[in-house]
Amino acid sequence: MKRPALLYRLSVHMATRAAPLIARFDKKVARGLDGRRGLAARLAAWAAAQRDPSRPLIWMHAPSVGEGLQAKPVLETLRAERPDWQLAFTFFSPSAERLARNLPVDVADYLPVDRPDEVAAALDALQPTALVFSKLDVWPELTLAAARRGVKLGLISATVSSESSRLRWPTRRWAHPAYAALDSIGTISEEDGRRLEQLGARPEAIAVTGDTRYDSVAERAERLDREREPFARLAATSPDTFTIVAGSTWPVDEAVLLPAFADLLVQLPTARLLLAPHEPHPDHLAGIAERVRHLKLPRPVRLSQLEHAKPGPVIVVDRVGILADLYALGDTAFVGGGFHRAGLHSVLEPAVFGVPTTFGPHWRMSRDAALLLEHGGAVALAADGRHPLHSQWLVWHHDPAARRKAGKAAKAMVAEGRGASERTTALVRGLVTTS
Repeated sequence: MKRPALLYRLSVHMATRAAPLIARFDKKVARGLDGRRGLAARLAAWAAAQRDPSRPLIWMHAPSVGEGLQAKPVLETLRAERPDWQLAFTFFSPSAERLARNLPVDVADYLPVDRPDEVAAALDALQPTALVFSKLDVWPELTLAAARRGVKLGLISATVSSESSRLRWPTRRWAHPAYAALDSIGTISEEDGRRLEQLGARPEAIAVTGDTRYDSVAERAERLDREREPFARLAATSPDTFTIVAGSTWPVDEAVLLPAFADLLVQLPTARLLLAPHEPHPDHLAGIAERVRHLKLPRPVRLSQLEHAKPGPVIVVDRVGILADLYALGDTAFVGGGFHRAGLHSVLEPAVFGVPTTFGPHWRMSRDAALLLEHGGAVALAADGRHPLHSQWLVWHHDPAARRKAGKAAKAMVAEGRGASERTTALVRGLVTTS
């Protein structure tokens, strides 16, 4: 069994050495470093107290929240069907900490740094029967070390954009042995399967199973209780209120969104903007308030202040974990990230409620966005999107039939994608039952 390339190991070593310096300027990196301190000891302590080697253990890894949501329905089904199996979940990004705490698993923690000693310590503690990655985040050191121990390897909801940097050198060369070692791969589409073959995956390991997020967002939407707070308070508006829910926005998104809303409010005083920034930390919230002041919009009211303050046309959501449900309140939605180098966030969350959506020009890495545009459930904006966005809002306000048609198309797209969780769970289950 091959080992990772020397250049890959050197790159990981250099990145690890540089991380403390980067953490001084990047709070997310700092949180990740803090979260990994004592990781090996925590896993060893859990294993000593609770690991039963006679029971199969599935180790599921997801880099961030989106991939974690793809893993969630599979973990839930496995927990219900096979309560005798043990489940572990790891994540890379600190943003997934909250999600990890609420998954039906026996142990959840950060992914170890992809170096031989850290990987070996995690494998020694967990003793997994199968290691499953969500979407694409296959780590060479961990994957190949697990393969050498006879651990079955899987990849679920796998997708590779045609523009992915993983298809280029040197990443493609480094990852090739790891992808070749995978025993079972469930892809979202046939095109993803062909691109995974370019990365090194064996054709006989690949099957199209779909994207589990479609089931996940649909099931969450079905569970939504519109009578609980803050949804009941936010929904208590006059019938002619036109509500725009803008989610996961970055400052570059808000530079387009807020001026467009200021233009709209002049013509449509009943318009309302529920703005949920991607990272609602104090600096970001202060930046939103300053931009609103500069545009001479009414002072924004934070969600946490609604109980004691009169709501205005701009309500800023200063808590996390509720955005997916807030989209249900919208007449239309704006999904952030499309004006940001990080790329577009989830468009499925508004689509499942039949809410037509707009987003910025950087959407081509998102298969969901492409499908939504193809179905007619969304509109993509150009880089100078202020006036087109304002115009699109007016169209959807003045023509409710057109808005409902777009929303119906969006909801139908999500419905067409359902069923992936069942197929994907069967793939993961097979890794254990055939081992």
